[in-house]
Amino acid sequence: MDVREVRWFSVPRTCLPSRRFGQIAVRAQDLDRAVAFYRDVLGLRLLFQAPPGLAFFDCGGVRLMLSRPEGPEHDHPSSIIYYLVDDLPSTWAALAERGAQPVSEPHLIAKMPDHDLWMGFVADSEGNTVGLMSEVRPPA
Repeated sequence: MDVREVRWFSVPRTCLPSRRFGQIAVRAQDLDRAVAFYRDVLGLRLLFQAPPGLAFFDCGGVRLMLSRPEGPEHDHPSSIIYYLVDDLPSTWAALAERGAQPVSEPHLIAKMPDHDLWMGFVADSEGNTVGLMSEVRPPA
């Protein structure tokens, strides 16, 4: 299969009918530190905090939940969440200036027919990798 070929698979209508995320969970050892990072460094809007150690942010209509690990099986860095940004070099540099730990500078991933896919990575306050991606289209 060509990397650029997309295949859609038939899914029963009752299985994930909306096909969009409602909430993503990210583990946080130190909730106050993580709240400060996601609010002040990434600039996400804090929706609310709830016991026992939960914080919820708005991320483009999807809730991002920070929570303390509920047991040892959940005590590990999370999957990478990729944030789509317009200006990757400026966003990456601004996050590094605000305290995000640089992991990988912005770099070209793939040249697509209608855009170039770029990615860069930083680490949050809890050691989770945060992905930044940009789809750069040629000038019109």
